[in-house]
Amino acid sequence: MPALPGGPILDPAPLIPAGQPAPESAEEDPMQKIVPNVWFQGNAAEGAEFYEHALPNTHMVDSANYPTEGLLEFQQDLAGELLTAVLEIEGYRVLLINAGDEFTPNPAISFLLNFDPSRDENARTTLQRVWSRLSPGGTALMPLDTYPFSEYYGWVQDRYGVSWQLMLTNPEGEPRPFITPSLMFGGQAQNHAKQAVEYYTGVFGDAKLGALVPYADQTGPALPGNVMYSDFTVEDQWFSAMDSGVTQDFSFTPGVSLMVNCTDQDEIDRFWEALSAVPEAEQCGWCTDQFGVSWQVVPVDTDDLMKQPGAFERMLTMKKLDIAQLRGD
Repeated sequence: MPALPGGPILDPAPLIPAGQPAPESAEEDPMQKIVPNVWFQGNAAEGAEFYEHALPNTHMVDSANYPTEGLLEFQQDLAGELLTAVLEIEGYRVLLINAGDEFTPNPAISFLLNFDPSRDENARTTLQRVWSRLSPGGTALMPLDTYPFSEYYGWVQDRYGVSWQLMLTNPEGEPRPFITPSLMFGGQAQNHAKQAVEYYTGVFGDAKLGALVPYADQTGPALPGNVMYSDFTVEDQWFSAMDSGVTQDFSFTPGVSLMVNCTDQDEIDRFWEALSAVPEAEQCGWCTDQFGVSWQVVPVDTDDLMKQPGAFERMLTMKKLDIAQLRGD
């Protein structure tokens, strides 16, 4: 593995905002329908501070703590500690879950960062600086270099196991947001990217297909005609998907899950029916779909509901969440 680009993790130079922002900022639309959740092993507060420094225009905007009582035995050490930290990265929300060592992120779901020269005249320099801040203690999965698909690109797995793809964007064509969750279909999910994109764009609203680049020839386990790269929108949010061109011994896990904010019980019921395909994975609003991707189907006002007496204990007994029961009705 080549040496990682240098640069102290506490480089004092400020990061200028980079990339094309999402069509609506969090201030204009406070509810992001689908929020990526990243599993941390007891060090989410440290991770939030790390990303506030490493990523452009990134701030922790909300947090919640574990209750001090009513926890399961394996959660006792976390009583009163941080439960979740919500980051806004260029206006896009990502939630860090502070939990145990049951899961860890892997590259099956990564975050693609688009550094757009039309938005930032120093986009290449900004990209290099972000790379230098994410890299220490991590692993360069694809070193910063020129590739057939990008003038300047690198893929790094940071010290917490979270994967980031940094790309100098060609500003021509339809703009993309600064941050896009990217699903890589490998392992047991190999060669299912196209099927998954078709499924997700049928389940969610405001769906649209973007780019689709197929493999012309067999590339590792990826068969001709399968997806080298694609992107799509659901609920006015961009995602990308691809079939791995290298044999992988891992696939999707709850280390990175996708949380769906639902406005009422009808929405919870509908998304749960569409997304839950593994009965043994159903717990506390978590489910796993037919491709192995982990989802959380939750009420948009979960934080307020959890303030109701006994709500946390009631949630621990549920698979699909029931809003009335959470309220104690």
